[in-house]
Amino acid sequence: MLSVKLRSRVGRDGILKLEVPVGLSEVDLEVMVIVHPASSAPVNLPEAMGWRPGFFEQTAGAWAGEPLTREPQGDYETRRVLN
Repeated sequence: MLSVKLRSRVGRDGILKLEVPVGLSEVDLEVMVIVHPASSAPVNLPEAMGWRPGFFEQTAGAWAGEPLTREPQGDYETRRVLN
């Protein structure tokens, strides 16, 4: 028996499409599918990391003070070549 765990997304049509490589060909298989909703907020969303909803949309580009400037960064340190 082979157990495969996948994470997939249901399309707008409400149909979940799966392609599962099992490493077999020309054989009959019995397949069981258990559908379990993933967490409601994916980990990569800012809200899931503790940020207020809409924070970045409200603050991006909102700086109203003097234009920000980057000061000169100086010269690179010259190091001797290691052999």
